Amino acid sequence: MTSRPGSALAAARARDSHDKRHRTLDALESLEACGAPITFPAVAKAAGESTSLVYADGVREHVEAARQRQANSIKTAECGTAPAGLRVDLAVARTEIKRLRGEHDNLRQRLRLQLGADIDGPQRSALIDRVAELEVVNRRLVAEREARDYEQRSSERRVRELEDDLTAARESLRRMIRKENGGR
Repeated sequence: MTSRPGSALAAARARDSHDKRHRTLDALESLEACGAPITFPAVAKAAGESTSLVYADGVREHVEAARQRQANSIKTAECGTAPAGLRVDLAVARTEIKRLRGEHDNLRQRLRLQLGADIDGPQRSALIDRVAELEVVNRRLVAEREARDYEQRSSERRVRELEDDLTAARESLRRMIRKENGGR
């Protein structure tokens, strides 16, 4: 099945967008891991992307969550060190969050692709059936057009014959009138 001309471009844009978001989330994770202050411009700079991407839906939420985690860890540090069990739980939770983010992103991408396939159009068999229907209609219309053309040609021929008969009748009538008027 051939793809629509714009679908390759749309797929390339989707891949590029996915790669940019992935780079941005990796940069965010790196900043968070090294304890650097997390700000929207800092994340954009670390990822080598525009600041507007960092504020886009799907990325902004991750940055805000990382900023909140960073703020919470500063509060914990101010209150004293967290117990070892909590640190382990936090590390496990971070690992799980990272895995879930990846799974979430993969599922969103698969959903986009599936919805795109649904939008792209009907199945091949439906298209074949539709083409067959259109061919039948086309053949019927061509036959009707040919019949109309034949009728038109016949009508035009009949009009010419009647015009010739009318011209001959007029000429005959003129001769008769001249003969009645004394041969003038």
